[in-house]
Amino acid sequence: MSHTKTNTVLAEHLKSPERELSAKPRSPSPGAAASRATSLAPPSPKSPAARLTSPRPEAVSRATPIPERTPAPSTAAPSTPAPAADPESDAADEEIDQENIIDLDTFNQILDLDEDDTHDFSLGMAEAYFTQASTTFVDMDKAFEGKDLAKLSSLGHFLKGSSAALGVSAVQASCEHIQHYGALRDEENGTDLTEADALAMIGPLLQRVKREYAVAERWLKNWYKEHATPAEV
Repeated sequence: MSHTKTNTVLAEHLKSPERELSAKPRSPSPGAAASRATSLAPPSPKSPAARLTSPRPEAVSRATPIPERTPAPSTAAPSTPAPAADPESDAADEEIDQENIIDLDTFNQILDLDEDDTHDFSLGMAEAYFTQASTTFVDMDKAFEGKDLAKLSSLGHFLKGSSAALGVSAVQASCEHIQHYGALRDEENGTDLTEADALAMIGPLLQRVKREYAVAERWLKNWYKEHATPAEV
């Protein structure tokens, strides 16, 4: 696959959200997607070390034990209590399926397009995606506040495509729901929605997709930090 053809295909996923939707998107069949990923993935010429691996956990540093000392008598200053944990934030993080945030098959196919271990091509795609996602979330918030369901549907469709191109599967799935709800459809149940029902469903989903994106962005940045070789100047 040439880089020119690949860039053309990927550009279709990253183009402006203002374009008209030519047809209602259809949720891809999991079995078909897996089959296409297996048949289309080119063999990687790199060594196994250059292939995708989950970011390794940071090594836990161990401090050198300090010899015990007899404390001199003094008036100890009152200790500052640690801030209490936010149970709602912890519960929200636990809701995110972090193991399925990234579609590794798709991401590996993107890595195969890199010419060397600098991963300049795929890293450029990831950085463009970060910028697009951040801007799209701001636009989604404005559309939600203005109860602009058509705009929410369009933005959901746009970010769904951008996420799919890079393998950010969790964000892709949530944005597909936003797209359908904005069009007053509940595709899972096959029913139409009122505007009030659609907004009630999009509200929590918009907060969830932002958390999913944050996890995906952190995962991608950690991967490139560990695996990308800096380009020689």
